[in-house]
Amino acid sequence: MDIYAALGLAALLFVKEAGVPIPIPGDLLVIGAGVASAGNPVAALVTLAVILVAGYVGGSLQFVLARRALRKPLVALLTRVGVSRARIDALADRLQRGGARGVAIARATPGVRVPAIAASGIAALKMRDFEPGLVVGNTLFVGAHFALGYVVGVPAVSFIQGVGTPLAVGAFAMLALVGALGWLVVRRRRGAREDVALTFSAWADACCPACLTLALIDPDQRS
Repeated sequence: MDIYAALGLAALLFVKEAGVPIPIPGDLLVIGAGVASAGNPVAALVTLAVILVAGYVGGSLQFVLARRALRKPLVALLTRVGVSRARIDALADRLQRGGARGVAIARATPGVRVPAIAASGIAALKMRDFEPGLVVGNTLFVGAHFALGYVVGVPAVSFIQGVGTPLAVGAFAMLALVGALGWLVVRRRRGAREDVALTFSAWADACCPACLTLALIDPDQRS
């Protein structure tokens, strides 16, 4: 992955982390960046560093906005995409009690990580508690997805070269579809305990095989 592509991806992830619900699964973007960097350790480290910094800055911006001027609009935005106010308030209470450790766990957990930043702002966490948690949680979650892409990168590139770009794009679309169907299965297993409709954030997590597996193993995982 060249530097311009890495910067473009970082800009997109910055906007997503700042709270704008762009309808593109961030997990797949990070995995794709790992795939594109496969075989080039130096480029991989630079790309990962750029992505992580974009996430830290975007997440910090969303936190400041949620804690102060734009608390109500951000909450309204989250509820519009399917995250209930009750869910946000419950997560905010949990984060207030958990501090930096709670933020780190939430940001490293599929599904919960999406509203965790706004919830931290609503909980009025101090920056000294939020920032370390954001850095640790993002590093674990994003780093794991990037590493997954890096490991499977060479076989993935060989696959694309073998079947051709159109079929590769079709396979990507099928992965997204499987993610959506997989999350529907997870929701059915939860039954009456599920308190929100299928949201974009849940679908995005389900597009990642590792995240979907975690959700299937832990039926109490929240979207």
